Amino acid sequence: MGPTRAQFIQYAPAALAAAAAAAGPWSALAAGAAGAGAWAIHASAPALRSLIACGITATGCGIAAHQVLASGMNPLFALGLAVPAGAAALAHHRNTASELPAELATTTTTAAAAGQSSQAQLIAAWWAEFISGPTQTEGRKLIQAGAELAQLGLDVGDDHVSFTGIITLPQGQQVRVKAADIAAVYQIPVSQVDMGDPKHYAPNALPVVVHLKMAAAQPEIAAGAPTTPEELWAAYVAIPEGAMPGTTLALTRYDGPLDWEGVATRDRKAIGTVNIQDLAGNLNLETIQVALAPTDKPSQMGVRVMKEHALMHGTMLSSVVDELSMDSRGYVRLGTYIDANAALVPLAQPGSGARHLYLVGGSRSGKSGILEQILLSAHKSRIAVILASPQAGTIAGAGLAAYCGDGLDEAMGALRLAYAMMLDREARYRSPAFPFTDPLIAFIIDEAHMLLSVASPYHAEAKAIIEQLTRRSLKRGIGVLLATQTPLAEDLGNSTVIRSQLLIGGGAVFLRCAKGQGSLVGANAVEGAEGIDLSRIPSSWPGQYAKVADRDMRGLATAAAAGPEDGTFGLGYLLTPGSQAVQFRSLHLDVAPLSLAGDMTPVAVEDCDAWQNREAIAQTPMVDQRGKNLVGSLADALTAAQQDPSAPQQQRVVAGPARPAAPSDGQELIKPRILELLRDESIPMTAETIARKLGTSAKNIKPRLSELKKRDEVINENGLWRAAA
Repeated sequence: MGPTRAQFIQYAPAALAAAAAAAGPWSALAAGAAGAGAWAIHASAPALRSLIACGITATGCGIAAHQVLASGMNPLFALGLAVPAGAAALAHHRNTASELPAELATTTTTAAAAGQSSQAQLIAAWWAEFISGPTQTEGRKLIQAGAELAQLGLDVGDDHVSFTGIITLPQGQQVRVKAADIAAVYQIPVSQVDMGDPKHYAPNALPVVVHLKMAAAQPEIAAGAPTTPEELWAAYVAIPEGAMPGTTLALTRYDGPLDWEGVATRDRKAIGTVNIQDLAGNLNLETIQVALAPTDKPSQMGVRVMKEHALMHGTMLSSVVDELSMDSRGYVRLGTYIDANAALVPLAQPGSGARHLYLVGGSRSGKSGILEQILLSAHKSRIAVILASPQAGTIAGAGLAAYCGDGLDEAMGALRLAYAMMLDREARYRSPAFPFTDPLIAFIIDEAHMLLSVASPYHAEAKAIIEQLTRRSLKRGIGVLLATQTPLAEDLGNSTVIRSQLLIGGGAVFLRCAKGQGSLVGANAVEGAEGIDLSRIPSSWPGQYAKVADRDMRGLATAAAAGPEDGTFGLGYLLTPGSQAVQFRSLHLDVAPLSLAGDMTPVAVEDCDAWQNREAIAQTPMVDQRGKNLVGSLADALTAAQQDPSAPQQQRVVAGPARPAAPSDGQELIKPRILELLRDESIPMTAETIARKLGTSAKNIKPRLSELKKRDEVINENGLWRAAA
């Protein structure tokens, strides 16, 4: 293998100097041959000129030395003529330093073939040229003159090249060369230069290690540490204190350590319910990255680990519109499971009546979208809807309901009507035979905590009615869909009856909740959903925050529709009786649900006594003033509803067919006094302020204000009351 272009240009002057002393006049021929060779290999013009000058100088010195020896003079004079030839060779070497390759590491193979001397010479030449000197390049400033690289050593391998040395200066001087200086000279990252600590060495001698080419970093794995999913499972999940003790994992798909599927099996023993949070902790993952899928065998459980969530892009509502109608089993599609199968929930049970549903979801979690979707499904399935929405104006599909109680007082009225409808059907169907002729009724309560919490003015009555509805209404064809913002017990009025009956009677949907309010453990535990913390469901997919932060707002298409991947709306868990909660996502509302309804006429409730007296029933409390003695029959409810709706709540008789009691004059005079005060005052007032000015309690004022509002004599604006114009 012949010399490279760089080696030829570099070593030709030294060969000429040696040939001059040995060959005498024949060195002219050697100089000519070297010039012709440099021209043939396309050397640059500066290198060619330098080579010719060096050849001429070496030839002249060779001729003079030959004449000295031929004349019999002292041979020392001939040897002295070799000094100018060597100086010419050194000058040529410096002149061609800039012609060396930019990346020293690329010459590793050539250097290994030719020996390490050429590699070391290149390294030393660059060091002298740019760091220590001496140099003949005009306009170049050395980093530290005299800072020579001593004890140069090379380490050359197939995947790495490095050199070591000691930066040396005369006694009394201090090394000022920095790692950044060396990195700039050899065109490598600063991280590849290691310099000794000056505190541990003499000021004029500092060791340095320079990695011209770094070997690829290999992952450091401790000896015997688990690495595969099966090993990790055996080491952390299947152990006695793990999430699924005694199980083994068999992979069915593997696309990386964060993207695989498998089946966990326990030998002839049921796995039972799994704490999803413990499982995610065992695998060192986020809860949202792990999904479970129960199989037909109790001893097996499907497991899925996701790097990018399978439900990130959602399922459009319009693409599955045919599945929104109830099938022959009473199911409708609510969304999509993590395994891409349809997530179904029952609205009815043919031959047995209706079904309940418990819906939990905080603000911006997708709860309203699910309610709109259920309204649409009920409409397409010819199921009548009674809607109670304490927070007015929050459900876009409210027009599909046969009766809508919009606002706190009106929502309580819808609750009373649903209870009366159950009593009416109990009176007409002593021994119900299904299917009966009356339509199924879906009673939807949105923001139920506003009625059930202890702070609600209707707490006792709402709790008593909903407990009876969830216990007795299914066989009468009335299902309860109750929605709250958290799974906390206080949102259900601290009633264990309501939650248990909802879960037994249909199932539950759990969406994202606020931090600290979504844990399904302790007092809020739900069988089949152990360990799930709904607050750990993120509001957006991983990486979305960065996309928003880096987005250039100029020219942004503000009219563009949001994609499913822009947020985790509708992402949560679906729980059906006797099963494990499974991760799912509700249908993405790419179109307004009402646009798919077709005929907008609401499905009507049957014409019965309770429905005919619905307005009076909605205004009639179903409990006494102590919150007890719930109305037990339709006759009692109708008797109470036939009383004067304006009579104070405390004086109404609801426990029997007795005659209505007349209110006292003092209580009846409160309403005119309220109207007179509001008309005389120039600013709106709270109920407490009105009570203080009239010398009574707010408990007596609030019912009167509600009655005056229904007569359109006063107006309530965010809790401030004023007289109507």
